[in-house]
Amino acid sequence: MTMQPTTAQKLWMYEKMVTSRRFEEAIARIYLEGKQPVFNMANGPIPGEMHLSDGQEPCAVGVCVHLSAEDVVTATHRPHHQAIAKDVDLKRMAAEIFGKQTGLSGGRGGHMHLFDPAVNFACSGIVGQGLGPAVGAALSRKMQGKPGVAVAYIGEGAANQGAFHEALNLASVWKLPVVFVIEDNAWGISVSKMTSTAVPHNHVRADAYAMPGHRVENNDTLAIFAVAGEAIERARAGDGPSLIEIETSRLAGHFMGDAEGYRPNGEKDALVAKDPIPAFRRHILETGEAGEDELLAIEKAASKAVDEAIAFARHSPDPEPADALTGVFIEAKPQGADA
Repeated sequence: MTMQPTTAQKLWMYEKMVTSRRFEEAIARIYLEGKQPVFNMANGPIPGEMHLSDGQEPCAVGVCVHLSAEDVVTATHRPHHQAIAKDVDLKRMAAEIFGKQTGLSGGRGGHMHLFDPAVNFACSGIVGQGLGPAVGAALSRKMQGKPGVAVAYIGEGAANQGAFHEALNLASVWKLPVVFVIEDNAWGISVSKMTSTAVPHNHVRADAYAMPGHRVENNDTLAIFAVAGEAIERARAGDGPSLIEIETSRLAGHFMGDAEGYRPNGEKDALVAKDPIPAFRRHILETGEAGEDELLAIEKAASKAVDEAIAFARHSPDPEPADALTGVFIEAKPQGADA
């Protein structure tokens, strides 16, 4: 029988999806401050690249609803939806993106390097980098007899990295409690999966590593919930790893400022028409699990939380220049060496 979410779980997922979208909308507005009319990535209160996750929210909530703080998540360079679904501190996350002293890493990491040990969340700008640490986290728990599973998120392009195959192989050999999740948004930056990957769907690669492989079509929140729930239960029971590939949609460009000229005509409009958040909202209303007033209250609370996080980030102090080397490993000089 297919696993079904409770009403409370559905409302939790909806709240996290809306919070993620409101957060991305706020970041998108602020990111452009100081970058117009001439776009310069270094200008404004949020310098550097910015990768938004609009459209990919089901991948985060459908998995993370089954996790607790003791479970580990390693995420990608497009991590905000995953971080929010894992309950990363929203104010400190915003401050980190703004490069502020109160950020998760004191402003050193920016939006692609969010770390929150309180909920065991990490991400990296390096493609496929989180695979090894997730396998390591799962191994440490198995060796110590501690509870907890690890979830490694990657994009479909990262499935062509050597680290992907190494991680799946070791996870299967050692029968580790880890779940690999591929967010297949069809584009590796501007390269179509059809022209870069030998197999039409990456979940078939699970067979090569003696683990279950699943593909979820149509960015379906409830289907993701069911498949992820079964894979995580399997991992918790000591039955080893699973691979899940989710067909999702990137409603924004690869990064802010991406002209998206590589997309076929009409593709983006078709994806926006299938936006998963309004679709999930309609489902909740149609099943009678919540009314319009309750959903509006959830949306209002999500907007308030985002506004407070942005205000906290804006008004937080910049890092002190003297702290630039704090937390950095510096080679010690031998005794007697010149200062």
